[in-house]
Amino acid sequence: MYTENRWHDAKLFVKAVLSNQLARFSPGVYVRLTGQTGRGKNDTDPAGVADYFMRCFQDYRRKLGHADEASFAEYLAGKRVLEYGPGDVLGVALLFYAWGAERVDCVDRFPLSRIRRSSIEIYQHLLRKLDGIQRQRAESVFEKAGDPASGLDESRISYHVDPAGLSRMTDEYDLILSRAVLEHVSDLEASFRDMHRALRNTGISLHLVDLKSHGLDRYKEFDFLTWPEWAYRLMYSHKGFPNRWRVDRYETLAREQGFRITLMEPTECIAESDLRVIVDDVPVNYKSLPMEKLSWKGFWMRLEK
Repeated sequence: MYTENRWHDAKLFVKAVLSNQLARFSPGVYVRLTGQTGRGKNDTDPAGVADYFMRCFQDYRRKLGHADEASFAEYLAGKRVLEYGPGDVLGVALLFYAWGAERVDCVDRFPLSRIRRSSIEIYQHLLRKLDGIQRQRAESVFEKAGDPASGLDESRISYHVDPAGLSRMTDEYDLILSRAVLEHVSDLEASFRDMHRALRNTGISLHLVDLKSHGLDRYKEFDFLTWPEWAYRLMYSHKGFPNRWRVDRYETLAREQGFRITLMEPTECIAESDLRVIVDDVPVNYKSLPMEKLSWKGFWMRLEK
């Protein structure tokens, strides 16, 4: 394991193991104490968060191959959508429904989404960004049309919590989405099985995967990869922290489940010179991966049956 201060790492290990047990046995308490949103701790400005959801929506549109919102609305009409790990505000779901989806279901591992002042303000900012039919449809997702404080109409947008973050549905969805979620899944194979089973034969599964440390690097970028696997699991297995799988694992699981990979492209890469600082200390399961693939900090993946 790469280290520059063994005493610091020992203290970090003990603290992380204890908090991991809290997440294991009291996930709701853990979420409240850590203030998780599913987006990061710095995203607190309602207008900024609404802008973030709009950027996510446009990213999905482009990666699905639609040049403009009109063609995307035509594509979404009547489709059922599943979003893994939506976070504490179902902003992406609202936008997909606004642009024509028949229904959007959201599933999360932790109970993050609830109506509170901050989420009401975010929904209000999103509504103000829309007009015409999109505004009307977005307003209709609330129990009282246009009033986020009344809660969501579950016949249009639903949210449920599953301990493994799985939908457990069969042939239900035309489109399955996630953004910076799959890297947090503890049983990645189960997630790929779930999405393959839940996706209709003509459906598309689109995911943005973030392979960075999410704040777990100690001294050098990617040095979170050098913890021994047994230690890392004791520290982070129940907290939704990165599972550390690299792109080759995603490719293998997708093909094993019968998916056709139609897009696999990196978002950014670590410099090879920086990677070489820690590469000799990574566990053996990473050593067979070419440096070019090991350097990926994230990627887009589009799958079809």
